[in-house]
Amino acid sequence: MIPLSLGAIAQLTGARLSGAAPGQDANPAAMVTGPVIIDSRAAAPGALFAALPGTRVDGHDFALQAVAAGATAVLATRPCGVPALIVPDVTEALGRLARGVVDALPRLQIAGITGSAGKTTTKDLAAPLIEALGPTVAPRASWNNEIGHPLTVLRATTQTRYLVLELSARGPGHIAHLCQIAPPRLGVVLCVGHAHEGEFGGIEEVARAKGELPAALPGAGAAGGGGVALLNADDPRVMAMAARTAARVVTFGRGPADVRAADVRLDDRGRPGFRLVSPSGSGLVQLRLYGEHNVHNALAAAALAGELGMPVAEIAQRLSGAEARSRWRMEVTERPDGVIVVNDAYNANPESVRGALDTLAVLARGRRSFAVLGPMSELGAHSRTRHEEIGGYAAHVGLTGLIAVGEEAGPILTGAKAEPAWGGELIHAADASVALDALGQRLAPGDVVLVKASRSAGLERVALALTGETAQ
Repeated sequence: MIPLSLGAIAQLTGARLSGAAPGQDANPAAMVTGPVIIDSRAAAPGALFAALPGTRVDGHDFALQAVAAGATAVLATRPCGVPALIVPDVTEALGRLARGVVDALPRLQIAGITGSAGKTTTKDLAAPLIEALGPTVAPRASWNNEIGHPLTVLRATTQTRYLVLELSARGPGHIAHLCQIAPPRLGVVLCVGHAHEGEFGGIEEVARAKGELPAALPGAGAAGGGGVALLNADDPRVMAMAARTAARVVTFGRGPADVRAADVRLDDRGRPGFRLVSPSGSGLVQLRLYGEHNVHNALAAAALAGELGMPVAEIAQRLSGAEARSRWRMEVTERPDGVIVVNDAYNANPESVRGALDTLAVLARGRRSFAVLGPMSELGAHSRTRHEEIGGYAAHVGLTGLIAVGEEAGPILTGAKAEPAWGGELIHAADASVALDALGQRLAPGDVVLVKASRSAGLERVALALTGETAQ
């Protein structure tokens, strides 16, 4: 973060200063020079510790520990016996502080990425491209909500040239709020799918929420180059967002688009290659990521890098060298016995599960294959139908066995059983341990296993156990 005094932070956040003892005030000249953190174990000299309330622990209980480790002060809702900035709401104060940092860095180029699926992968593809253009800050893992978003912004310094941000939403207005914290000049919308449709009330409401990003962009003629909305031309709901923005629109896709993929092909491990075509030329791309669905994510990253000035030949070269930076997203491991484990257990929605099953089908050519699928969360009243639909889709992949984990995932088996194409074994496991036992009784050398579910299911434990890893 840029160095700021406690007095300056108090002005930005509306905080009052509190000292180590009752009736004392913290020194307004004391400087925060280190990171803004929410885990006291990460405290370092000059840090600011944000004391967030949690479901199991309260950050205020760790204020003394953070300051003892070198933190200058604590952002808190009550005095903690250490120098503190007292605010009504710590999360809201983080957002205000992040906006203050953005306003102090006028040279920042801010790009936002949203969509029902693919945000983190697209960020992981775009970041190494943009890093070649100048100092870049991007989220760790999926820091894309009202807490992770400002914490990412607060990593910017006076040297930072680019911010590449993910924007998530659990309801209307969430993306608009994140855009107020760090106003983007460039906005990428990947797709509109059924993720979170239970919270939004339907897919059209999801589309309206995702459209808050292009709606927040500056006009095409604004200062600093004007706004640019980068929209997926293959998704009609995304393309409809062109009417909601004053920014210049750039499209990407596999069909007619400004930036497109031609001659898409998959290698024998399911990794896509294609010819990247743009108005400035073309180049050959061979992704190291698994799954044909990653073509759109790569195109979005390419379009973003192109708008920031990277030549298409360099884009193609760097995309071809990009590695996955975030764990448990189509993470493929081959064991010594030839068993291939696909750990895609970080999150799940109907669109991403279909993409993962398609990739499994490619990896399993000539092999036996198993899919371990857990619940897709936040689908609301649509949950049973969406899970049954996934089961029906899985029936056509040629699986040897389909394991549904947990009560909510049970309709997956109902959907598969209803399909005449289903010819494998159906197993309902109560939890991850039961699923792992079922696999242990069935796996043979050379088999392929896909593990996928929403994050809350914790099915990464299955994949990690199969590969001999431990969760970090």
